Amino acid sequence: MTAEEIEQFIRDQFPGAAGFSRIEALGEGTIRLRVPYRDRYLRPGGTLSGPTLMTLADTALYYLLLAKLGPLHMLTTNLNIHFLHAPAAKDLLAEGRLLRVGSRSAVGDVLMYSDGSPDPVAQATVSYAVIRSSAP
Repeated sequence: MTAEEIEQFIRDQFPGAAGFSRIEALGEGTIRLRVPYRDRYLRPGGTLSGPTLMTLADTALYYLLLAKLGPLHMLTTNLNIHFLHAPAAKDLLAEGRLLRVGSRSAVGDVLMYSDGSPDPVAQATVSYAVIRSSAP
């Protein structure tokens, strides 16, 4: 799927998630997403919340799998995240890459940054189960 097809798929199938992020670049096994800053993503102390970063990591890998495999049934099986620095109250960027895509599972890596900063604020490894229908 293309970036445009993925974003349309999300609008059609997951309207509540539409607009959370936008795809800035989509390559062969790589993606760059931007989450526009919103006050509702802040936690006390003025930094972006952990759940916002976890959602971004999961979204990046889901979009990569949609790009590679199309709209199959896929489920997150594991998300391991390391919070490295407090993310600033500004746009959040993610750079994701597929590490492995097998017949039943996939694994990827996501680095997340505050807009304008070269230092990552978090790193996540995400695993998915890929369910291929056995239609007759």
